[in-house]
Amino acid sequence: MRAWHVDRPGPMAGRPLVLRRDPVPEPGPGELLLRVLVCGVCRTDLHVTEGDLPVHRPGVVPGHEVVGEVVESDDDRFAIGDRVGVAWLRGTCGRCRYCLRGDENLCPESVYTGWDADGGYVDFTVVPADYAHHLPAGYSDAEAAPLLCAGIIGYRALLRAELPEGGRLGIYGLGASAHLAAQVALARGAVVHVMTRSARARELAMALGATSAGDAADPPPEPLDSAILFAPVGPLVLPALEALDRGGTLSIAGIHLTDVPPLVYREHLFQERQLRSVTANTRQDAAEFLRFAGTHRLEVTTTPYPLDAADRALTDLAADRVDGAAVLVAGASP
Repeated sequence: MRAWHVDRPGPMAGRPLVLRRDPVPEPGPGELLLRVLVCGVCRTDLHVTEGDLPVHRPGVVPGHEVVGEVVESDDDRFAIGDRVGVAWLRGTCGRCRYCLRGDENLCPESVYTGWDADGGYVDFTVVPADYAHHLPAGYSDAEAAPLLCAGIIGYRALLRAELPEGGRLGIYGLGASAHLAAQVALARGAVVHVMTRSARARELAMALGATSAGDAADPPPEPLDSAILFAPVGPLVLPALEALDRGGTLSIAGIHLTDVPPLVYREHLFQERQLRSVTANTRQDAAEFLRFAGTHRLEVTTTPYPLDAADRALTDLAADRVDGAAVLVAGASP
């Protein structure tokens, strides 16, 4: 089968991804073998490939927004031919205090698809059945793939931002995750203001129903109750905090962020403004978001690439040339 491996992490210009022929993996007890139909291309894949994140598995296959068809299963919850999803969170210990209190995303032994274990830039993959997801109806394979990380992480970032009912939300950066989180917030009655450097993304924001769309560091037209920083740009933390109203909360959605400049207490944090990070997600987050997506039809903007062009997809993502979410279309025969 075809499989893209991170050979030597580094900038995409140095061609860190290598396409190889690998044997089809064999599922172990409690695992599903999937024929990959589509795999979304997430900015975290770019961080793994370019070395922004430390190497957890040398030569790893990236990809953690996998839509696949079950080929082998020993689990009653999944039948041969079922369409299932594979997300970022792949395993937790289930014993530590974080797992026991419902915060499995903070488990010190947590492992992740496309970082600790091979992911979805392949024709076939395996996933622990306990961490596989049934997908909502009404979405094509390409539309369903970004729901599995962009959607789930955007949903958790929205929870962490503590947006009040009918509140004013600022979104910084409008890529795959942000354009889904914006729709969740709008469906719940929020007023959404988008700040992004991309003119095409500003057009998309307005088409989705945002009240305003400005440049990345522009102040929004009114104080914000909550904000989410999706762009991995540390200096944007300052204008995002400055835009918050008293008692407002900024959540940072990404796994990687460039350095944040020094904060001035009175300008950025005083009046009980909060700054919060987002670390992965729980399976409960995933279940809640996928249920929401099943009852509220989200508009998922995708840019398709053939599996053989995964390196080009990541290069385009790095250069901000992707509208919405990039997806790799595999679809090999079993």
